[in-house]
Amino acid sequence: RRCPFMHLGSGRPGHLAGAGAARPQGALPGGAARPRAGGRGNAAARPIGPRSHMLGGEAASSGGAETRRGSGRESSTMSGLRVYSTSVTGSREIKSQQSEVTRVLDGKNIKYELVDISQDNALREEMRARSGNPKAIPPQIFNGDHYCGDYELFVEAVEQKALQEFLKLA
Repeated sequence: RRCPFMHLGSGRPGHLAGAGAARPQGALPGGAARPRAGGRGNAAARPIGPRSHMLGGEAASSGGAETRRGSGRESSTMSGLRVYSTSVTGSREIKSQQSEVTRVLDGKNIKYELVDISQDNALREEMRARSGNPKAIPPQIFNGDHYCGDYELFVEAVEQKALQEFLKLA
């Protein structure tokens, strides 16, 4: 038996796609795109790995820490800078704050170590103990043994053009 609505839908009996519902050229039923010739898909849609901007293109495997840099004009006095962050959070605010801190540091070519506290609970507890706040959330910034501050203090230092002093680099 032929479905009386086959001319309106996808050709499946009992399925209505809506009268006049047009698909873009090359689209498959359900909205899926037809693969391009060569099987490579859309080159612009391929994700760029998070390690493309790191030293040597590879992450350091030091228990949740990776070294990131700007353009290579760092001095050896900046090697103690650590930014505690997390790769696992449902908070857009935390994600945005972490991105802002790393963007500013990268933009100013300041070398730092990114410590992912989601890799180990001990790292989270270390961050909280070192900051002196048992409820501290990332991002938290340290230079060696010195606590620099959290996101709010970081932004304030950037706005006052006192970032070097805030990071205890000057």
